Amino acid sequence: MAEPTETRDTGDTASGGTARTARASGFRVVGAVLVLLMLSSSVPSALYVLYQQEWGLSSGVVTVVFAVYAVTVLAGLLLFGSLSDTLGRRPVLAASLVLAIVSMGLFAGAGGLGLLLAARAVQGLAVGLATGAMGAALLELSPSTRPALGAQVNSAGPTVGIGLGGLGAGLLVQYAPAPTVLSYLLLAGAFALALVGVARMAESAPGADGRLRVVPHRIRVPAAVRRKFAVLVLTIVAVWTVGGFYLSLGPHLALSLFRSTNYLLGGATVALLAGAATAAQLLLGRTEALRTAVLGLLGLLAGLALVLLSLGTGSAAVFLAATAVLGSGWGAAFLGSFRALSALADPAHRGELTAAVYVFAYLAMSVPAVLAGLLTNIHGLQRTSVGFMAAVAGVCALALLTTLRLAARTRAEGSTA
Repeated sequence: MAEPTETRDTGDTASGGTARTARASGFRVVGAVLVLLMLSSSVPSALYVLYQQEWGLSSGVVTVVFAVYAVTVLAGLLLFGSLSDTLGRRPVLAASLVLAIVSMGLFAGAGGLGLLLAARAVQGLAVGLATGAMGAALLELSPSTRPALGAQVNSAGPTVGIGLGGLGAGLLVQYAPAPTVLSYLLLAGAFALALVGVARMAESAPGADGRLRVVPHRIRVPAAVRRKFAVLVLTIVAVWTVGGFYLSLGPHLALSLFRSTNYLLGGATVALLAGAATAAQLLLGRTEALRTAVLGLLGLLAGLALVLLSLGTGSAAVFLAATAVLGSGWGAAFLGSFRALSALADPAHRGELTAAVYVFAYLAMSVPAVLAGLLTNIHGLQRTSVGFMAAVAGVCALALLTTLRLAARTRAEGSTA
């Protein structure tokens, strides 16, 4: 009897090992897709200065191009965010990668504003379509020995991708031939490889039946948590207003302060902001949510003050330090506020509340950036940047004050309970 038992145990072990290997492989594939999509989204930021020079685009037009991306990401997320629950993670991720490849082709072939807008719109739709599937798949495929890894990759993956995209595009623009074509052809090849990986990974959605059912996300904040939501969403607005400004006009501002034509500086500015944000998120990953948000807001205020100092003195060195401090505050404030917001609603309504958060985030990313771009055409980049940063600092100060009050009230309620 011992012999059959030994054979069965070996088989079970082999089967379990195969399942773990498939799970780990799928996790790596989805993580790579997340980083690649975010990387591709930041590449145009490093190229905007080049587009402006070659096509004679104004700063206002550049921010409109950026806003088109933010709006289509939001549309894709709200319309198709839950599609992978029924259709499956694999087909949704595959469809988003096909759209990403199409957008890279449009970017590479763009000779003017029309195709650039179309490329940004398709790219935004690809990211919006994939966001829900990637987030869920990373949680489902997290290693059993490290269950928190999925949440960490969900949080840090976007900033890692944005940083790599800004730096990589800056290098290509400065040192490679035909950067407005080569950058996108390389990304198209990377997306094609990722598509092969997605096709080979196992399906992880527990309730997927392969049916195509589009159920748009409801946007609703439960009445019981609206007051807390209003407090925390101020931080979301501040964070993504800063992000939108840096991703659209940050490289141009850096080149202006450095009095340089080296495009690598523009990409490095985006990379520095995103890298500091990633480091802060990894460092504060286990810190209580409201405390993380408060630390982030303090970092944002310090960073904004340094940016204003750099603009007043014309110091490029201070601007780099300001970007690093601002990035760390950006990452911490977003991590803390998003975690606190996610905990407000019960699981049955969390999707509706998360959709509301994304609406505020992408509107804050796009609308102020467009306004800043239009004002730049009238008042110039430096004067507009000073006014913009001062206004955002006011929002951050208000968010810090109200978040501190919320934290104190939460502690008091906990003590009473």
